[in-house]
Amino acid sequence: MSLRLGTRAFGDGETVVMAIVNRTPDSFFDSGAYVEDTAALAAVERAVVDGAAIVDIGGVKAGPGPEVDAAEEIRRTVPFVAAVRSRHPELVISVDTWRAEVGRAVCEAGADLLNDAWQGADPALAEVAAEFGVGLVCSHTGGLPPRTDPHRVSYPDVVADVVETVTGLAERAVALGVRRDAVLVDAAHDFGKNTYHSLELTRRLDELVATGWPVLAAVSNKKFLGEVLDVDKDGRLAATLAATAICAWHGARVFRAHQVRATRDVLDTVGAVRGTRPPAVARRALA
Repeated sequence: MSLRLGTRAFGDGETVVMAIVNRTPDSFFDSGAYVEDTAALAAVERAVVDGAAIVDIGGVKAGPGPEVDAAEEIRRTVPFVAAVRSRHPELVISVDTWRAEVGRAVCEAGADLLNDAWQGADPALAEVAAEFGVGLVCSHTGGLPPRTDPHRVSYPDVVADVVETVTGLAERAVALGVRRDAVLVDAAHDFGKNTYHSLELTRRLDELVATGWPVLAAVSNKKFLGEVLDVDKDGRLAATLAATAICAWHGARVFRAHQVRATRDVLDTVGAVRGTRPPAVARRALA
């Protein structure tokens, strides 16, 4: 399936890096490094230079924490979306939100994609995507409410549950008027899942790819990778890149990432091995 977001059309086999820029003071990874506009805009500039075609802007920490209402989420994201849109007309701007009210505000400011990480918790968000002609990410959380952690969660078959849920949400979005080539699906590693579930999803991601919907892989520095090696967030890069390579080999299209350059390098290497991307140079034993 083709993928068109904003002014960009991404070809079959083309892998795309989605850089993470969180505007939250309690972000698990950067601990609020991008709350100030100057630092956040600089992060976007670096991401573009390092190879990101999409930037994903978040205004609320994914996990439990202090309440952030819609008005505060809008304050953190809308002016920043407008600023990024002004500086980068061709960049695909994504906003990580589950709220239709926030989705409407960021679309008016220039967002191209609504990244709903909470399985349609606000069903009206898909209607906003249709109204503004923007893209939508359809994810799986096992039905958990936003910003809650799983506890003793179980599935007869986690992959089957993911496939059924996200394809249902994707078809609903298209029925509401969202362009079919602007819908992505996300297994949502860690969300509503334990470590074994997330590992199985990574191992069997080709089953989600086989649905035909473009797959977003959001594995960057996730807790399940930390548990694989028993390391904190600062020690998860190697595991992140390994999981990224596996997801790319299985056919995922978009990769949400904290470390953009390293992720881009992994994707280019996997593409060269697969034969979907030529090496940057090829001189060895040819000259």
